[in-house]
Amino acid sequence: MRAPNVLFIMCDQLKATALSVYGNTVCETPALERLASQGVTFQNAITPHPLCVPARTAIMASRYPHQLGTRRNETLMPEGVTHAFGVWKSAGYTTGLIGKNHCFDRAEDIDLLDVRCELWHRGLQNHAPLKGMEWSRPQADIHAAEAVRADMPHQSPHISYAVTDFPIEDYGTSVITTTTEKYLEDHAAADDGRKRPPFALWVSFPDPHEPYEAPRRYADMFPPESVDLPPRRYNEFDESAPERNRVLHRILGLSDESEEDIRRSISIYYAMTRFVDDGIGRILNKLEATGLRENTIIVFTADHGDFMGEHDMIVKGGVFYDCLVRVPLIVSWPGHVPQDVSDNSMVSTINIVPTILKLQGIEPPVEFQGEPLPTATDAKQRDAVFSEYGSGGPAFTMSDLEAMPEPYGYETLIGSLQWREAEGDRRMVRTTRWKYVHDPLAASEERDELYDLESDPSELTNVAANPSNATVIADMQDRLTTWRSDTGDGPVVPLPTAEHYTAGGYFGSRVQH
Repeated sequence: MRAPNVLFIMCDQLKATALSVYGNTVCETPALERLASQGVTFQNAITPHPLCVPARTAIMASRYPHQLGTRRNETLMPEGVTHAFGVWKSAGYTTGLIGKNHCFDRAEDIDLLDVRCELWHRGLQNHAPLKGMEWSRPQADIHAAEAVRADMPHQSPHISYAVTDFPIEDYGTSVITTTTEKYLEDHAAADDGRKRPPFALWVSFPDPHEPYEAPRRYADMFPPESVDLPPRRYNEFDESAPERNRVLHRILGLSDESEEDIRRSISIYYAMTRFVDDGIGRILNKLEATGLRENTIIVFTADHGDFMGEHDMIVKGGVFYDCLVRVPLIVSWPGHVPQDVSDNSMVSTINIVPTILKLQGIEPPVEFQGEPLPTATDAKQRDAVFSEYGSGGPAFTMSDLEAMPEPYGYETLIGSLQWREAEGDRRMVRTTRWKYVHDPLAASEERDELYDLESDPSELTNVAANPSNATVIADMQDRLTTWRSDTGDGPVVPLPTAEHYTAGGYFGSRVQH
């Protein structure tokens, strides 16, 4: 059998429940519905870390961020790490990246890419030279369509969105789609007599990560009144909630925002998602038109999610609600992977690359931590999955927040970002029914979290303090202990430099440890 191609499609900050294939009744995503009908949809796919770089490096190297030392957005793939593109290159594949990187920055890794066309959520990456092919549109036109994202309107300190009218072909999502179509056309045209090597292409859409901007054509598909607001619980973030969660809600909370702006923010997120879905539909069409589909493994996922109204917030932060850690995951290769099947077991996105390699018939590197996915392969189902956040830094407390200028909002989020990314060493274990969060570095008075996902799927009530759950907590603690013992500690990650701790006076011994 001829070696199969790999098309790995990723979105940035896309929660699973934003898609109709995961039950959303407003945001219809027909291309992903089509892909799901041709493969296996994993209902409980969890990111190993709800932050861009840690999630992406973990996926590509099939190891947890604490094993790699990629526990912050400033710690990209380290030197000498074996990852997917190195394996594919060694196996004779032609390789490429079209879209957002935020994973590799060392020459040794970039050199593994035969095609490199980088574009992120604020537009072109000017420092990243094109390699292997050109963009589908003139760069001047792409830059022109980035103008609003560079200077977004702000409806409030917490909310920012825009509806724009640039030529549809110049938006980043269109540019990535059209460039991918050209890549597939070129590959098919050059594949004469089976002489061209198979490809492994990472198509990485930056949307629906903020800035929340969408073309009017797509925004009009989702009028604000069509949006269903997520359930809330009064006083969810009172003194009984963990301090980290309370601090994040104090920064991002939407309680004082107009319902119109909240609905509109969600509708723009849906518009961006549908725009990407249409792009995926075009890519699927091109695969079929070029005759590449039957021998191409397709994987679709996201690095992490977005609150988008859940827990009275938007964007993301260092907490473990499902809206941030549960991501879409579809694996498709007709004739080799079951079609139109749903898997409800617990899976991690570090299992993606081992799955692809198994389907390709390539032996995975011994360094890989992940195992192949069930149902898509003959691997057994697993009942628990893990995620993490933090690199051992000092806590960002409510008093530290209160030392920062008000009003709080997105600027506060960014201003405290590196501090909060590094704080503590949070660990999450999730089964189909329970989710437990613990930080061994937290102060003794900091609260653990436990959610009963059967009775409380929206995770509105922390039941860790309920004595009747003591046995559950003991079991979940044992799972976390075993997981960290099995995966080891990994390298020490540098903490942010001193200027990132100025808001609350975190200098001296609290930083230098």
